[in-house]
Amino acid sequence: MTEDRTIKILQLYPREMNIYGDWGNVLVLKQRLKWYGYSPVVEEYNAGGEFPADVDIIVGGGGQDSGQVVIQQDLQQLAPTLQRLADDGLPMLVICGLYQLFGRFFKTHEGDLIPGIGILDMETHGGDVRLIGNVLSLSKEFGEIHGYENHSGQTFLGPGVEPLAEIRKGEGNNTKDSTEGARYKNVVASYLHGSLLPKNPAIADFLIEKAAIRKFGSFSPVPRSEEDLAQLSKLSEMARQHAGQRPR
Repeated sequence: MTEDRTIKILQLYPREMNIYGDWGNVLVLKQRLKWYGYSPVVEEYNAGGEFPADVDIIVGGGGQDSGQVVIQQDLQQLAPTLQRLADDGLPMLVICGLYQLFGRFFKTHEGDLIPGIGILDMETHGGDVRLIGNVLSLSKEFGEIHGYENHSGQTFLGPGVEPLAEIRKGEGNNTKDSTEGARYKNVVASYLHGSLLPKNPAIADFLIEKAAIRKFGSFSPVPRSEEDLAQLSKLSEMARQHAGQRPR
């Protein structure tokens, strides 16, 4: 009997929350899973759909305020399921717009309140200035994190979450405390597009490893030749070096 090595990736709201190339994060997870000898399966969930009974990694991207309004009611209905999965250690990556909605609320610059689902202890307030440009941040867990931000919301973390990284170049969560993103259990949240994972394979591998351990009890990549491993490392490092050389 062939060993089951299927890892299911679920992309949340790709119709409304995928305007800055965040689909690239799913492509990276698919390819790296294949390199490690797993069989990736990608499913999509959009508002009004049926949430899959079993999923191993959840990925969500950014979107405009209008996209957040479209999905907010549906997301509230999903909240208990997503909270249970997050508490149970399911790895998730949420970027920008969905990052904001995983918090308690997003208050727009016009004063409209878009409720979040409270998985992350944080709140976001719309500002009158967009924070745009390349970002370099430093994480104790993942090392240097490269990406591109484009948001007007300013996010402030509460005591129930840790920042993903500390800003070295750019703004990140807000213009005040030099933090970027948030971490809760195996949930990774960030403002960084670009896409995030091609430039930061350590985060991709974290999500993959946690998914495999949660599903199979261990992470056991298929052995590869030293030549293959060197080539994979070279390509990832080239992407990181290129990102690091870009001006703000």
